[in-house]
Amino acid sequence: MQAAAARGYNSLPGGRILRGPAHPMNKAFTRETDADPEDDEQEQISPLPAGARNYMTPGGFGRMKDELERLVQKERPELVAIVAWAAGNGDRSENGDYLYGKKRLREIDRRIRFLIRRLDTAEVVDPAAQRDERSDQVFFGATVALRSVKDGERTISIVGVDEIDTARGYISWVSPMARALIKSREGDTVTLNTPGGVVELEILEVNYLPLATGIADAEAAAG
Repeated sequence: MQAAAARGYNSLPGGRILRGPAHPMNKAFTRETDADPEDDEQEQISPLPAGARNYMTPGGFGRMKDELERLVQKERPELVAIVAWAAGNGDRSENGDYLYGKKRLREIDRRIRFLIRRLDTAEVVDPAAQRDERSDQVFFGATVALRSVKDGERTISIVGVDEIDTARGYISWVSPMARALIKSREGDTVTLNTPGGVVELEILEVNYLPLATGIADAEAAAG
């Protein structure tokens, strides 16, 4: 555990890594007295079950780490300088640059706190490292070809709660479909309860492949 913490977020060994706080919360990122009253409510909502591990792929982990470093090292210091400059330009209550800067600073600090929490509780699982040991059984990181009477054939991949991509068929491991599929094998048929009724899913094939969850993949999808 100490070795993992010492590495911080700068290296990712193959497969799974131990969790450990590598970014202690800086006082600069704690809530301010003039923060938006909705901040607390927004930060308390988590899609993860209580006490659950925050599984994610190496690509998703790296993307969130890069975003955190960009916010802390570049965007926030630049914005703090702008706010400080604007504060010296007269009445703050009518100073558009100051008011916008403070609002944006709260948004950045909220995002930083969110990223720190997610990364500190992350357990990274590399799908490609699981090919031999899990082969035809469905676990986190699996890419599953399945068939149902309602939707025909489709392929989904099971990823972390912050890596969902409907265009690629990436679903969260805590979603109802993923939970129905976990631990099943090729050839099995599982039952999924949906608002429209019960759906039977036949598992055609299970693979463990590299997934497009990194920052370059997200930028490509957005572009």
